[in-house]
Amino acid sequence: MSEVNPDKLNAFVGKMLGDLGGAFSVPTARIGFRLGLFDALHAHGPATASELAARAGGLAERYVREWALAQAANGFVSHDPVSARFSLSPEQAMVFAIKDSPVYLAGAFDLAAAMVEGEAKVEDGFRTGKGVRWGDSAGCLFCSVGAFFRPTYVNAMVQEWIPALDGMEARLKAGAKVADIGCGVGFSTLLMAKAFPESTFVGYDFHEASILEARKHAQTHGVSERVRFETTAAKDITDRDFDLVTVFDCLHDMGDPAGCAAQVRQLLKPDGAWMIVEPIAGDTPQENMNAVGRLYYNASTMICVPTSLDQEVGAALGAQAGEAKVTQAVKAGGFTRVRRATQGPFNMILEARP
Repeated sequence: MSEVNPDKLNAFVGKMLGDLGGAFSVPTARIGFRLGLFDALHAHGPATASELAARAGGLAERYVREWALAQAANGFVSHDPVSARFSLSPEQAMVFAIKDSPVYLAGAFDLAAAMVEGEAKVEDGFRTGKGVRWGDSAGCLFCSVGAFFRPTYVNAMVQEWIPALDGMEARLKAGAKVADIGCGVGFSTLLMAKAFPESTFVGYDFHEASILEARKHAQTHGVSERVRFETTAAKDITDRDFDLVTVFDCLHDMGDPAGCAAQVRQLLKPDGAWMIVEPIAGDTPQENMNAVGRLYYNASTMICVPTSLDQEVGAALGAQAGEAKVTQAVKAGGFTRVRRATQGPFNMILEARP
């Protein structure tokens, strides 16, 4: 064993303290989201712990004080030692209080908790090689995944991703038929439906609990006449002649991505398009050794790979598969043209044509 370098050890321990501090912040931040503490600071301005407890519905001041000090130590809220008041800066509010912000992260904290909840089942998969069925690893994994992706979809799907597809925005405005495969709780489907009122949409997902939630969302948003949700695996979809098929952050979760591609090829009109939204990733592990890759590799270990291994074929591409592997699966299903239409900080958007 090589001799330990004290400076490198101290630097590494410092990194670990930061990482563990972030991990320890998950339950306290989630409490802040659920009890409206971040919202109360954002809506009404700086507050002492006592004032904040009262604003949030008469919570216990001693708990709120310790919570607020924890968030100040986290850097999640600001603290004025002179006035003993806590506050949210505009930047902190973007993450903790403004729900349609592109960086609102309540869903990310819930997703972290869901991964911890599913730890034992995934650990068993390490020993057996078996998968973990989607939704079975944690009580509301599908809810937290939907909430995690929603801010990005709200701020990029209609504004950037769909316009990057060749001619598709105009077709949707005129009236098109769209299938959203792996729709989850329906956020992606409903955002498209609200943006393109002349078009019709069908959301498909093999997870019944997700579809039940999606149907509730459709009723709430008043689009049930143009949107329907079906509990159906991709390979079992019988409808045809879609102008656009979409898959949002789920192709790599499928057991048989190439088989899904072959099915999508049959669903589309001859001049239709398939929009594939996948986590941003390079084609080699070295390219993904960064902050985004770290999040995705860990989520992939706990969610994506176990989910795929539970299904037929079990290709287990993983969330950091990269464009080359995704394109290979798409072309194996019969598509001849695949291009990167656009990208963002967390996603790459591929357009596939027959």
